[in-house]
Amino acid sequence: MYNSKVDVAELGNPILQAQAQKVVSFVGGRRESEELQHTIEQMREVMQVRNGVGIAAPQIGISQQILIIASRPNERYPEAPLIEPVVMINPVINTVSSYTEKGWEGCLSVPGIRGFVSRAVQVNVGFVDINGTPQCWELEGFLARIFLHEYDHLIGLTFLDRVDSVADLISENELAKR
Repeated sequence: MYNSKVDVAELGNPILQAQAQKVVSFVGGRRESEELQHTIEQMREVMQVRNGVGIAAPQIGISQQILIIASRPNERYPEAPLIEPVVMINPVINTVSSYTEKGWEGCLSVPGIRGFVSRAVQVNVGFVDINGTPQCWELEGFLARIFLHEYDHLIGLTFLDRVDSVADLISENELAKR
């Protein structure tokens, strides 16, 4: 059940401008592992209740390198592919495509605003899963966009830092009219 005490950090909150810390607790004892599981559950619940397709730990006020990609068609992204949620701990970008594409992005931490953001269309990423197992994935299209958007939260950026100009910003209400 959603914990209403978990707020989403919004634009202006210093945690959104800070570099998140590496996760080391999943290799620790039981208590640390339980704390990690609790953080991931909070992230999943907030993302689901807020109808997001991804979330990063700093968005719930936790400075750890954890993100979740959970693409699914919804009101904000009707063309999104459906995948099971993927938890990525301590993600790194191995390679990124030189080809980019602009697309509309929204953010749980920047409510009511969408930005037309240029992102690489393909990215190869390494991360550790919730069991501590190293993974390497190739992400394309919308999944690459979600990853890069959430990864930005781990390095202290939002999509607002990626728009070319204020002309690439629009309110969600105005975008819905188009």
